[in-house]
Amino acid sequence: EVQLVESGGALVQAGGSLRLSCAASGFAFDDYTIGWFRQVPGKEREGVACINPSVGTTDYADSVKGRFTISRIRAKRTVYLQMTNLKPEDMGVYFCAADRSLHGVSWLMAPYKQLELWGLGTLVTVSS
Repeated sequence: EVQLVESGGALVQAGGSLRLSCAASGFAFDDYTIGWFRQVPGKEREGVACINPSVGTTDYADSVKGRFTISRIRAKRTVYLQMTNLKPEDMGVYFCAADRSLHGVSWLMAPYKQLELWGLGTLVTVSS
């Protein structure tokens, strides 16, 4: 069964840190660009960060550069999003997503419906 399962969402104070995990199964991990979108009520999902698991190249939205780090452990088929210096505007549901055809900035900027695989999301709440 093809699955992306997120975990790690929590309530955190502004300025704090959190690490999200995305466990992948049922598809060729190295063949997909995998990453994170986030969504707040009333807004479209926006790409946050993505990684090519095979070579480890990464891309980030400007709003999170320098604060978020995406990584992966290939043996565990898991992608992580380390978030530091969290701000209230980082609050939202974080979705893990994967696509075979999109890469880098194209992956980040794509309309979310264009991406092939999705998890169910994990909620990040940032209190000010």
